Formats: sequence, structure tokens, C-alpha cells
Amino acid sequence: MLSRMKDTLAVIMGGGAGTRLYPLTKLRAKPAVPLAGYYRLIDIPMSNCINSGINRVYVLTQYNSVSLHRHVVRTYQFDSFSGGWVRILAAEQTPSSQSWYQGTADALRKQLFQLQVPEPRNIVILAGDHLYRMDYSLFVQFHVSNEADITIAAKPVSAADAPRMGILKADSDSRVTEWLEKPDPSELERLASWKGDTPYLASMGIYVFRTQTLVDLLREETGSDFGKHIIPAAIEKGLRVVTYPFEGYWEDIGTMEAYYRANLALTGPQPPFDFFAAEWPIYTRARYLSGSRVLDSSIRRVVLAPGCNINNATVADSIVGLRSIVNPGAHLRRVVMMGADYYETQAQLEENRHLGLPDMGVGEGSVIEHAILDKNVRIGRNVVIRNHAGAEDQETDTYIVSDGIVVLPKGVVIPDNTVI
Repeated sequence: MLSRMKDTLAVIMGGGAGTRLYPLTKLRAKPAVPLAGYYRLIDIPMSNCINSGINRVYVLTQYNSVSLHRHVVRTYQFDSFSGGWVRILAAEQTPSSQSWYQGTADALRKQLFQLQVPEPRNIVILAGDHLYRMDYSLFVQFHVSNEADITIAAKPVSAADAPRMGILKADSDSRVTEWLEKPDPSELERLASWKGDTPYLASMGIYVFRTQTLVDLLREETGSDFGKHIIPAAIEKGLRVVTYPFEGYWEDIGTMEAYYRANLALTGPQPPFDFFAAEWPIYTRARYLSGSRVLDSSIRRVVLAPGCNINNATVADSIVGLRSIVNPGAHLRRVVMMGADYYETQAQLEENRHLGLPDMGVGEGSVIEHAILDKNVRIGRNVVIRNHAGAEDQETDTYIVSDGIVVLPKGVVIPDNTVI
């Protein structure tokens, strides 16, 4: 198995503009969005690669990629004896192409030369914005054992979930016979792969390609997307496309609602995704912060990252990220607080007083419910942010409402006594 992994290359797609996660993607690429108060989304596929024995990884980036580049470079350094590496392939203009990446397939097409340089036998293509654990070595082994040209990881789903996903139909030998992107409910009956509550196979956007198959398809086909163009064309050509059913937890963090729900699910006594699993650790950048300090506070069902200061406050069902400051009398409930990039110095705190600015963190007496607070936000005293469930999406200079969730962008200032 280890030798097979040495013949395997992983490609993590850095994602497009991430408009459905705006404003979290206003200043960063989607895979760089913080997760669980301590990690970033890119850490999930990277950790899966490391734990699966894949140590040659390309990360393809384009939009707002500075913070993603910085995180990857600081975090994933393999020793010189392992032969492993993580390399960033940024979108660029070349003599043969003057355009940016137009989709997942187009991104790889523009990097075909780089993909072939390591001479991999198989290429695993991964998304940078999913939450799941998968042993890619078993995935690749299944692909090789089935003598497949393409293997698609698929999640069994119900009829209610199927219309918003790419649905594939497989025969008894796991061979994919049909693929339909976001099918109409009237088309579902013929797409069922088996009977039961979850008879449909939804593509997870995770693939293994035989390298030569991938190269040939990208050269022969002009489509820009794997799900819409390349894989349907492969099926039509009669290539051996098989499905790899995945039964574990998997969440596509593509929308604000999904991001919020996935984070808060981590605060329960038996979270669907467990960051504490010793046999399959999730890696991230070492920050060398002290333990969090909690003084005379009520903390219930909270994921608390290192370096926080919670003083005489109430926090429940929430994520509290790195270096978060929560001041006396504050109440947080069902909040995803990302924390801060740095601690303010005494001189900066005095400058805040001079300018009339709140300090970073949540001010005294503020009540915040059902909200996402991006990094470095400054919330004054006695601010009230309430649940906007059912409200229409809206955007102001200081916050947006998306899927009923109030989202404060990075670095925003909310003055004392504000009510949202």
C-alpha cells in the first residue's frame, strides 16, 4: 500500500470566489476560512492525505489566495528524507493561456505539465471545503482493484437531498452507468442505485483518475468542470467509471448555513466529526499560545480554542476561537466566534480609548445570539445581536444576514449600545 501511495499524487482545489460564504471569503480563499475555532478548511484534506500516506500534494489557488498560501507554507513542511512536498499552483497567465481558471477541470488542464512531472500512476482530486475523514489509501486500492479509469467517491442520500447534488447511478458491479447534475425530482426514480431510505448516490467531488485517462480527457474535452462536463463525457466514451460508496460523516461547507451548522455540531457531547480522534489527527499550524483563562464564567457545550480570556461571562453552544476576549456580563449563545490574529498591546488599547474604539473581542454586557463573528471584530458595550431566522438576506456596512445568520466581517467595529 505504501508503494502505491508513492505512485499517487493529490490535487486539492482551492475553490472559486466562494460567494455563498461571503463575507467570510471577502479577504480569504474558501479553504482558508477558519474552522472549529482553531483550524482552517484546507487542514481537512491535507490531514487526510498525510494520514493516508500521500505526501505529494498540489494545492491549486486563484481567488484571495494570500492567507491560504501563508497557512500552507507555514504548516506543511515535510523533511528532506521523506521525498514529500506540498506545492502551490497559482493561476497564472502564460503564452498558451491568458485566462484564469474557469472551473475545476480547466484549472487542471492549465496545469497539465506540472501534474505529469512527478509521473504519478493515479491522481486523487479533492475539494478544499469539505469536512470528513477518509482513508485515501483504501480509495486508491479500490480504484486499482477494479481496474478503473475513474473512481468517484459517493455518499448515499435520500430523495429530499438528491436534487441539489450530482447524482450517479451504478450497477451491481459499482460501474457508473449514468450521471445527472442536480436532477429534477421527476427524474429521480430511474437514478436509484438500490432500495431503501438513501437509494441515490451523490458525488462528493472526490475522484481518483488514472493519470493517462485524466490527461487524455483534459486534452480531448473542452468542458471546464468535472461534474458537468468531463465525467459525463468519460461515461459516454465507455471508459470504466466506478463508484466508491462512503458511509461516514461528510459535510460540504459551501454555504453559510452549512458552515454554521457544521461548526455548532462540534459542541455537542457526541459530535458527528471528532477532532479528538487520536488515530486520525487533524493537523494545523502550531501557534504556541497559552491555555485559555476562564474566570467566574458559565461555559456550557463550548469548543474553546487556546489563548482565550473569558471573564465573568456566559457562553453556551458556541465556538470560541483563538485569542478571543469576552468581557464581564457578556452572553454568547449559538455563536461561532473566530477570535483574533493577534493580542492588542497596552499602547494599542490606550489608542483605542483615544479614538473611541472598542477593544477587539466582545464588550461588557453585550448579548449575541445566532451569529458568526469573523476575526478581529470589535464589539462595544451593551450590543445586542439577535436571531434573524426567517429574515431575508441583507447587507449593510457593518454586517450581513445570510440564511438567517448575522455575520460580522473581519475587523468590523460595532459601537456601544448597537442593536442588530
